[in-house]
Amino acid sequence: MQRPRMIVTLGDVAGIGPEILVRAWSRLIKVGDIVVAGDLDWMKYAIRRWGHGLRTTAAVDATEAGGDENVVPVIQATSVNLQTVKIGQVSAEAGRAAFDFLCRAIDEALMGRAHALVTTPLHKEGLRAAGLAYPGHTEILAEKTRASSHAMLLWGREIVVGHVTLHMSLREALNRVTTETVIRTIRLVHGMARRLRGESSPVVAVAALNPHASDGGLFGQEEAAIITPAVQAVREEGIQAVGPFPADTLFVRAHRGEFGAIVAMYHDQGHIPMKLRCGWDLVNITAGLPIIRTSVAHGTAYDIADLGVADPTSLVAAADVAARLVSRSMEGFS
Repeated sequence: MQRPRMIVTLGDVAGIGPEILVRAWSRLIKVGDIVVAGDLDWMKYAIRRWGHGLRTTAAVDATEAGGDENVVPVIQATSVNLQTVKIGQVSAEAGRAAFDFLCRAIDEALMGRAHALVTTPLHKEGLRAAGLAYPGHTEILAEKTRASSHAMLLWGREIVVGHVTLHMSLREALNRVTTETVIRTIRLVHGMARRLRGESSPVVAVAALNPHASDGGLFGQEEAAIITPAVQAVREEGIQAVGPFPADTLFVRAHRGEFGAIVAMYHDQGHIPMKLRCGWDLVNITAGLPIIRTSVAHGTAYDIADLGVADPTSLVAAADVAARLVSRSMEGFS
């Protein structure tokens, strides 16, 4: 079978993106053919620091992705002058460049030049400094691919978790939990669980919003009024959804192997248990896009940037998952 061709973004150059990419290179090319959407000068700097024996080469597009353990093909994906960027500090230049890297990678994937897109971290304050009003990768991807329905998923150690709400205050998230948003997320998690786990009809366990799933209405009405109707609706579509279950016991049951697919109601409800369970093996996936996109499940780590201690494990895991999704797509799982 053809090796997957993947485009990896350099991310915010003031963070650990360039370092983890260089440190991961020998493992990334075992997964597929790789090209970087980034900046040639910053890639050369990273190689001087951590990539002994590596060299860069300029690439025109993602079809020039390679599997050479000594050569990193780089598409010059921004015209921003990055010479004044200071490592470990927020800057408009680094924010804009990270946005440019991502947009170029999206375009390459949409044109079919890359089978999958893998991202390293960008910085939300950097985006804001550049005048870009996006909370993060997911929202940019959804806009640029014109995805009508999308969700952030976490995948690690054979469990996939989708989030009904994402980058917003908890107060706002509570207002965004509706029967329709829960239905939409269940569908997306079900589809991704089929592809990741290779199952034709995976069970999707749905978390409650309130403690103890509201204990029969003592702590709120959202379970009865919003979440249960959503579960019933997708069951009528043929999706094996169950719940809502109290989140504290649901994740314990999943950890023990009872469930492989979960819908969480808000960001921290899904992120905290998965980061505790999976550590560096955790991967971020965007469901509902017309392209395959995976990412590291950590941030820019300005505090350790350029110290030579950044761990590339999540990036390698993200490439592994991207390759799995490419393979499953070819097998007909969608």
